[in-house]
Amino acid sequence: MKPISSYTEFSDAVASNEAVLLYTSMPDCSVCHALRPRVETLLADFPHVTAVHADTAELPELAGQLTIFSAPAVLLFIRGKEIFRMARFVPIDKLKENITQALKMI
Repeated sequence: MKPISSYTEFSDAVASNEAVLLYTSMPDCSVCHALRPRVETLLADFPHVTAVHADTAELPELAGQLTIFSAPAVLLFIRGKEIFRMARFVPIDKLKENITQALKMI
């Protein structure tokens, strides 16, 4: 996952890639730190999905612009549009299913 440090970087990633997965976390969130490696492993099955990571404590404007209220949050964008989001407790099997279904739309 590529770390991003501004809302502009996020917007550029979404504009220049067909499929973008945004993973947001907070520094003191144990769930965030436990889930991230599992999501990264899952993304190996989806090489056409560009993955970016944002720490919402460092980027509150990103959380505000995307209406993210809890961490971790996983959002998938296809062709610039948000397709789905999952937050707090993210079952990996359900995440994989959602990504697979969303990519079928491309």
